[in-house]
Amino acid sequence: MKKPLVAVVDDDSAFAAYLRTFLSLRGYETRAYSRGDEMLAAIRQGDPPDIVLLDVMMPGMDGLETLRNLKAARPELQVIMLSGRERASTIVEAVQLGAANYVIKPDDPEGLGEIALDAAIKSAIEKSRLVSELNELRQQLSDDQDRAVWGRNDQMQQIIKVVDQVADSDVTVLIRGESGVGKELVARALHQQSGRRQRSFVKVNCAALPADLLESELFGHEKGAFTGAATTRIGKFEQADGGTIFMDEIAEMKAALQAKLLHVLQDAEFTKLGSNKRVTVDVRVVAATNRDLEAMMLRGDFREDLYYRLKVIELVVPPLRERRDEIQPLTEFFLARYSRRYNRPLRPLSDALRQKFMEYEWPGNVRELENMIKRAVVLQDESLVMQELQRSPRVLVPSAAVAAAQAPPVGAAEVAASAPAGYPGGAAVPLPPVAPAGGVVPGPASLYAGVFSGAPAGAAAGSASANDGTVAVLDEPVPANASLAEVAKSAALKAERVAIEETLHKVHWNRRKAAQQLGVSYKTLLNKIKECGISRN
Repeated sequence: MKKPLVAVVDDDSAFAAYLRTFLSLRGYETRAYSRGDEMLAAIRQGDPPDIVLLDVMMPGMDGLETLRNLKAARPELQVIMLSGRERASTIVEAVQLGAANYVIKPDDPEGLGEIALDAAIKSAIEKSRLVSELNELRQQLSDDQDRAVWGRNDQMQQIIKVVDQVADSDVTVLIRGESGVGKELVARALHQQSGRRQRSFVKVNCAALPADLLESELFGHEKGAFTGAATTRIGKFEQADGGTIFMDEIAEMKAALQAKLLHVLQDAEFTKLGSNKRVTVDVRVVAATNRDLEAMMLRGDFREDLYYRLKVIELVVPPLRERRDEIQPLTEFFLARYSRRYNRPLRPLSDALRQKFMEYEWPGNVRELENMIKRAVVLQDESLVMQELQRSPRVLVPSAAVAAAQAPPVGAAEVAASAPAGYPGGAAVPLPPVAPAGGVVPGPASLYAGVFSGAPAGAAAGSASANDGTVAVLDEPVPANASLAEVAKSAALKAERVAIEETLHKVHWNRRKAAQQLGVSYKTLLNKIKECGISRN
């Protein structure tokens, strides 16, 4: 069992040394700081102790000001104030600021009221434990409520079944799916169902930091390891020791760091930046991505050995447009949640808006739905949400219109009849292409699945932006002697051209951003632009 960590903040080095000895003899881990700002820096770097022993009288930032800042950063932190003088006004102010206790320091350290200090520390540790358990229960209740809502769909029920089967094992899990589908909820469910539920669940977004800072974030660093490393810092893996680490957007990790992560997964040990000392941890790793890892491996952007190490169990979370039976329950859930949070009256949405929700394609998935509900609750006005949905090219057409649209227009029969399997035959599909369940965006060779028909009359060849925001492939005559493969290739190339042109237009010809949206490499996009004869006119 991990020993409680007690931080001593005192500018008197002799007294601080005495306290560290006193604490070590009683089985506590200790860490000493001579100034309040040093303690605050450690807290802000994500390295909090269980208990703080804080001197009232210190130069610079005094104890009360340090206490105020500590409680602002970590309200649950238990702080015991130490003072050489018993002043009622100071005691009252300390209690009002959130101090757990106030202990008087005698002039002679050897005569310190050890019994009183020991009792104060034990009481603070017990209070810290109770607060932690209460927070865990609240989180578990929240997770259970979330699970009850998003788990109603048959596909999600299958995911929940697998989660229940593998939660108690320590195998790595790879969660795949589009952005906003709820991959973190699945990861938290894995943690809450496991024997690690009493320990930390630590989330890391691998895309949020540059590679050099991400390594420090994951594995920590020693003081002086690099410019700006003023103190020693533990990383996320140490923070998650005994628990679970959730590595979101794992595909954004650079190759050098992938190799170090592979070593951690294999040997459960690593070294901090600036240190040769090995650190051993017991951590369950859950990773998530919305990228096509298989395509990245072929390009050399993702290590094959790391891929198979992560993919012991793979869970694919379907997009919200494939879980339409969850839209209404999620809507009710978010309405209730944010009405309470923002102290707004709970007003039901109109039937017209609910119908739009059912017809909308939800490119942002559950996160987009949540944000729309949040906006309607805060503003107490759903008209802005309705306007946004009406303007969007991603609203699905009603089923009757879909059936009518599936009949190819006159002149397009040859293209529709000769297209590869999966060709939609004339139904309008928005661009850029939406990733299928599993979050894998198709590459250029599969963009024919988004071929459109019904281009407006008189449109120029290769350019077919419709007024309603969808895109249409022009009806060009097919040579009579063309083979089926040639016709299929021609249709696919047209679709690719339309997709690329539309995306380039949307991102104002930022080719790197266009490549990212289309799910292809920058080099592949440049080759396709050349192959399709696309120019910026």
